[in-house]
Amino acid sequence: MAEAGRIILNTTFLPSLHSLHKTHRKVSYSQPFLHKRHPAIQCSISTSSDTKAAAKVSETVPWGCDIDSVENAEALQKWLSDSGLPPQKMGIQKVEVGERGLVALKNIRKGEMLLFVPPSLVIDADSEWSCPEAGEVLKQYSVPDWPLLATYLISEASFEKSSRWSNYISALPRQPYSLLYWTRAELDTYLEASRIRERAIERITNVTGTYNDLRLRIFSKHPHLFPEEVFNMESFKWSFGILFSRLVRLPSMDERVALVPWADMLNHSCEVETFLDYDKSSKGVVFTTDRPYQPGEQVNEIFFVKLKSLVAKRI
Repeated sequence: MAEAGRIILNTTFLPSLHSLHKTHRKVSYSQPFLHKRHPAIQCSISTSSDTKAAAKVSETVPWGCDIDSVENAEALQKWLSDSGLPPQKMGIQKVEVGERGLVALKNIRKGEMLLFVPPSLVIDADSEWSCPEAGEVLKQYSVPDWPLLATYLISEASFEKSSRWSNYISALPRQPYSLLYWTRAELDTYLEASRIRERAIERITNVTGTYNDLRLRIFSKHPHLFPEEVFNMESFKWSFGILFSRLVRLPSMDERVALVPWADMLNHSCEVETFLDYDKSSKGVVFTTDRPYQPGEQVNEIFFVKLKSLVAKRI
């Protein structure tokens, strides 16, 4: 999404995330129970001493790419095509607003449906985990969709090439546009006397509180599934930053929230009124253009429509 859109999204329209303690269901787990459910699966994440040392000093995650990289995005499109994404009329290119975006490769008519991402390539709360044990633990604790998906992204990223989503994660920015990365001093300096400053502080507090809830209630009890070297505040800044700029609500898919690979390469524009949704007839996530596009022209969507419906349900 374009930078302006991201800043507004990260501070104005997002639901409160610090609610895990309200929805947490106390369930006692033992390791024998987990291994009994999945006797053939070994999901413990090992970390070397070098990795541990790097985790302490690094403020960025070891996965993802530069925010303007198109090489990883091209690899993503190839993988998606091999996995069922139909031929596209758009390609990933560097653009003036948003660093990279989807650009028309052919003439696109007004009212034309684009994308057609099949549900099998959509990430939601029901997506299969590379480590099923970790997913079972979170679901038994009734973790809400937002923190569950944030944890899911980190878990899948830690499995690198072993994860089905490795090509997608490699194409995500290593440090997304997000006010979560701003220090309090920067917020006070650049957003002084602004309502955005108060909301930014609230969002940072919510994300920090959500991570602390997860760490105290779940991660600390299952360190072989959620080692701190991987599941820490920096990795959660990254995963929530990704969700804040890319998560959408799909009304026609039972109003579920989801990440839609490739479609989330579209940048936001206030000048269009089209947004993503699931089309039952084509059985894919699509958006319908509200204006024509010429070859080489960036194709945009509006992000606010999706989040208005999302927030109305969650706040």
